[in-house]
Amino acid sequence: MKIIVPVKRVVDYNVKVRVKSDQSAVDIANVKMSMNPFDEIAIEEAVRLREKGVATEVIAVSCGLANCQETLRTAMAIGADRGILVETDVELQPLAVAKLLKAVLDKEQPQLVILGKQAIDDDANQTGQMLAALAGLAQAAFASKVEVADGKATVTREIDGGLETLAVKLPAVITADLRLNEPRYVTLPNIMKAKKKQLDVLKPADLGVDVAPRLKTVKVTPPPARKAGIKVADVATLVDKLRNEAKVI
Repeated sequence: MKIIVPVKRVVDYNVKVRVKSDQSAVDIANVKMSMNPFDEIAIEEAVRLREKGVATEVIAVSCGLANCQETLRTAMAIGADRGILVETDVELQPLAVAKLLKAVLDKEQPQLVILGKQAIDDDANQTGQMLAALAGLAQAAFASKVEVADGKATVTREIDGGLETLAVKLPAVITADLRLNEPRYVTLPNIMKAKKKQLDVLKPADLGVDVAPRLKTVKVTPPPARKAGIKVADVATLVDKLRNEAKVI
């Protein structure tokens, strides 16, 4: 069984994001970039399925600038067998990424796609669902447990009322939640091995996909600064402020 895992290069989650002075975008100059944490979980799950003998090959796919090769090398250091980069300098939005991934799926014919439920930069939470719709595949979002056997995937997902278990026929698209697993530590020997693994570079034109943005970013602004707290003399004053100022009770 072949598994495809899309991965995205984002600003590292430990970095405090800054907005450009002209409010056109987030400033990523000289900023540490890394793999989207949810995608890292997806890669780990795919590698574990291969280690169990369920899968035979894990392919990492990324779309974006040439620098995304670093993210793919990280995925291969975790355990992916090879990587595919769809290189473009156009701003990619979720629908464009889903179309590119759909074209890669048509070419590779995987039995399973596992990707992070969302990226921590735009928080769109759209690509997995759009990909499943475009490819006409079953989908199970926000997976906290995945078991694959007998041509189907049994997926446990967290919902407001507790846990829900879905059974989907393969091929299918699964999006990974934080509780699915804890990614392994990437060792230096595996980083060195990843440098020798196959990495193919394609262009959107090679896949016949138009990636022109459909949405325009008008302005990017940082969240408002949090106001300083105050001390109150007694419980009665606290209750009064919660009721009449904060209006939360």
